[in-house]
Amino acid sequence: MATGNIRVSSENIFPIIKKFLYSDHEIFIRELVSNAVDATRKLKTLASVGEFSGELGEPRIEVVLDAKNKTISIIDQGIGMTGEEVDKYLNQVAFSSAEEFLAKYKGQAEASIIGHFGLGFYSSFMVAHKVEVFTKSWKDAPAVRWECDGSPEYQLEETSERTERGTEIRLHVDKDSEEFLDEYRLKGILEKFCKFLPVPIFFRDANAKKEDKAEVKDKAEGEVEEAEVVEEAKPINNTHPAWVRKPSELSKDDYENFYKELYGPFSETPLFWIHLNVDYPFNLTGVLYFPKIKKSYEIQKDKIQLYSNQVFVTDEVKDIVPEFLMLLHGVIDSPDIPLNVSRSYLQGDPNVKKINAHITKKVADKLDEIFRNDRADFESKWESLGLFVKYGMMTDDKFFDKAKNFLIMQDTNSGNFLTIEEYKKAVESLQVNKDKKTVVLYTSDEVQQDAFVKAAQGKGYYVVKLNDLIDPSWMGQMEAKLSDVQFVRVDSDIADNLIDKDEKNESVLTQEQSTSLIDWFKSKLTNPSAVVEVKGLSPDTAPVVATRPEWSRRMKDMAAISGGGGMMSFYANMPDEVNFTLNGNHPIHQQILQEGNEAKKEKLTQNLIDLALLSQGMLKGSDLTAFIHRSVELMDSKQAAPAEA
Repeated sequence: MATGNIRVSSENIFPIIKKFLYSDHEIFIRELVSNAVDATRKLKTLASVGEFSGELGEPRIEVVLDAKNKTISIIDQGIGMTGEEVDKYLNQVAFSSAEEFLAKYKGQAEASIIGHFGLGFYSSFMVAHKVEVFTKSWKDAPAVRWECDGSPEYQLEETSERTERGTEIRLHVDKDSEEFLDEYRLKGILEKFCKFLPVPIFFRDANAKKEDKAEVKDKAEGEVEEAEVVEEAKPINNTHPAWVRKPSELSKDDYENFYKELYGPFSETPLFWIHLNVDYPFNLTGVLYFPKIKKSYEIQKDKIQLYSNQVFVTDEVKDIVPEFLMLLHGVIDSPDIPLNVSRSYLQGDPNVKKINAHITKKVADKLDEIFRNDRADFESKWESLGLFVKYGMMTDDKFFDKAKNFLIMQDTNSGNFLTIEEYKKAVESLQVNKDKKTVVLYTSDEVQQDAFVKAAQGKGYYVVKLNDLIDPSWMGQMEAKLSDVQFVRVDSDIADNLIDKDEKNESVLTQEQSTSLIDWFKSKLTNPSAVVEVKGLSPDTAPVVATRPEWSRRMKDMAAISGGGGMMSFYANMPDEVNFTLNGNHPIHQQILQEGNEAKKEKLTQNLIDLALLSQGMLKGSDLTAFIHRSVELMDSKQAAPAEA
């Protein structure tokens, strides 16, 4: 058996690093600025442990664009490097100075170090045909200059060009990457990846004019004098964003201002937020916001930003954040989230599942806290919160166990909100069916279903509003998980049949009259297989009531939301199932049975059918037009009179 070391050819690996290590070339800015931040933090660590006694000053990082000379420079005032360190760290691919530093000062580091793989520096060659490094160590050592053109060959020499502690990386931008020499493009990348790094970052255009403002010295004499205006630029980053601060240090305005910092000054104020701060068994910080959602179709996902030690990584956090919480906005930051070498993708790791579960628990606890401590405030926000809660109950069993206690439904009559248990207690004498299940009556459109809502309320029933897009699917899940609850839409049957108590109501019609009436109505329906029955209802109830059975209608609603596919496609293409209940105690049916004029009888019958369909929103187009004309005819006594022979 032969053993040995795998040989890596520098001639082969360099092109691979340059072309394929990072999916987006703009990443070079993130990597180089992150390295500069690490260099600064290392110096602070050395000062904190007493190894560095010099002046720290106010360390900053500069990104200097010189479009004229086609260079971009990243300059820091950090730890710097000696010639030996340059040879060690830059001339050895994938040797991480950060890892070495962390190992030496474990537990003493001033703050977390960003770099781990030792490859970030080589992202320079994705955009540059030549890279120069000018660096001077914090130690008593001469400054050095390193140069490489992307080949395995390099130059390393002492230099007098760098006199202050720190490092400058100067990129000579390749012709194919000159897009990065555009000021707005470069600043945009900085603001995307470096917006919240912990060291002040300044952007400077080396070719910008300094004399750009006239100063009026004496307005009375009209003397105008040109003056050099040197205004200190503001850093492009917020070094202490809300999530790295303690909740006790932050006010309501601080959280709301940070939300605007993330999503723009015109962003609508969020409902509330959750501040994450965990240091065991993993490190996790962040602020998650519940946005206002007025309509279900306004949902926007991918609004949570993932950071690692304040460096932006991605806004695709589906593996870290539970699916139903993808509706939230905000920031999460964790150095324990396993990333691949380019930080572009999450790597499989138990910590991801732990973080996912922790976020779910924190959200559930926060919602429960608000519900218990300020129910009125919770109810006022339910229009937006309901979507989160229902979605979570459908997709996460642990969230369901907590959420069933603060899931609320609004009663259409009183306007009061009821939990599931409160609803059960309120309706226990009227809305329990023969199977001992509480029947939750609901409306998905209070205006369209007004007649049905009023009919149910007239019997003393509680009808709640359930009109979110996901409600059909949510109700199915609730019925499966809560075996003693059944949801029934208020227009799915006549009011007398909504609660199946196995009771029978008597009709004044004889069996022969009922059969005759059913046969007559069925002959006038476009769908002869439609169910038609006679019930003994109150004389005040409509003469004909059209209803859509709960199960088939709910399946069609779910299919419409899902967009079809599979079994849902089958339900989506099914014809609308409609049942017709004839109120045997309404006097108009006696008129129909006794009407001798066949034409008038047909018109009366068709109008009753159309009225029933109209109440369900199912009478449209030419059928609706015909109904209107027919109604006018029936009201006109001359046209309604029998024609003379």
